[in-house]
Amino acid sequence: MQVSALELRPGMLISYESRMCTVTWWNILRNDRRAFVQMHIKDLQNGRVTEMKEHTDSKWEVLDKEEIDLTHSYRDGQEEVFYREDGDEVRCPIAATEDALKWPAAVYIGFFVNGTLVSVMPPRYSVLAITDTTPPIRGAGTGQKEAVLENGVKVKVNMLCDVGDKVRIDTETMEFRERIQA
Repeated sequence: MQVSALELRPGMLISYESRMCTVTWWNILRNDRRAFVQMHIKDLQNGRVTEMKEHTDSKWEVLDKEEIDLTHSYRDGQEEVFYREDGDEVRCPIAATEDALKWPAAVYIGFFVNGTLVSVMPPRYSVLAITDTTPPIRGAGTGQKEAVLENGVKVKVNMLCDVGDKVRIDTETMEFRERIQA
């Protein structure tokens, strides 16, 4: 199915130079005369990310995909092994799964094209513990501070968060959502 660059969104599977890619970031850039679409696409075979600036009316081939819940099991050489709910084993290249596996979860979303697993996405939100941050500042208002999560990702969290606190993070935007009370 052909769509314009203006209709693309993060998470869509596209064909670019005869390779399967996923849109990882997308933005509209307007100047005084015309609009452009800036986007980052990730090649699912080798993991290479390409930054592009396209006219809004340029056409892209969007691949039909099926989304299925998967459970991660283990790494086998250059592939990650997942299981479907019915117990079937499916494999996917490491390059297509590395971004999703940064976020620990019980269930991941697998994208299948023609019956083959081509990409894995994490759930929308993930709950992780803070491993490093400055001490909490009581009465400081609604500001944010830097924190390192247990998976090594740096995010901005609420001023009341401390080391060991669990926080809910939006995996798409990497934004702090809430502190989880124990």
